[in-house]
Amino acid sequence: MDDIKQIIAKNITSLRKSTPLTQAELAEELNYSDKAVSKWERGESIPDISVLKQLADLYGVTLDYLIEEDHTNSDCIKTSVAAQQKKNKKIITLLAISVVWLVATILFVSIGLYAQDVSNLWVIYVYAVPCTFTVLLIFNSIWGNRRKNFLIITLLIWSVLTSIYLSLLSYNIWLIFVIGIPSQIIVALWSRIQFEKH
Repeated sequence: MDDIKQIIAKNITSLRKSTPLTQAELAEELNYSDKAVSKWERGESIPDISVLKQLADLYGVTLDYLIEEDHTNSDCIKTSVAAQQKKNKKIITLLAISVVWLVATILFVSIGLYAQDVSNLWVIYVYAVPCTFTVLLIFNSIWGNRRKNFLIITLLIWSVLTSIYLSLLSYNIWLIFVIGIPSQIIVALWSRIQFEKH
């Protein structure tokens, strides 16, 4: 049994370092603590089968890869493909965010060319900020970690309130930020709900 623990520990460590994720980042991906990942990598404990399956899926390898000492070149290729897929997801997310700022710039220039008064056009960029957080929330919900969604939702709430406040600055509606307090409490409570791990 100690042999299998050490083999799994070695394989998890080498896969993690190939991406390169820290133990904390891997733990966050799996919804575990970094202490648990550290124990797995030292061979002090073995993740249960569902976590091994998550690890195999995350790195694009088979369950056999995680429990076998000898690996073929095809296994290494799968690992590099998984790393490239993760990189591609980040690039796609950044491209989508860039499109938001491109649209804001096109609006700024288009309206600026025909408007008599351009003093308030900066508000277009203010509204690009919550749009950016919306795009981040969408892509993180598809590919990312559930825990990050709560941070993104928090930033989205406060950026929307700030955008409304700045666009209506002449009306002195600072009380709008009070809406953020119960909203933040809801997000904080929602983040504490434990969902079943698949």
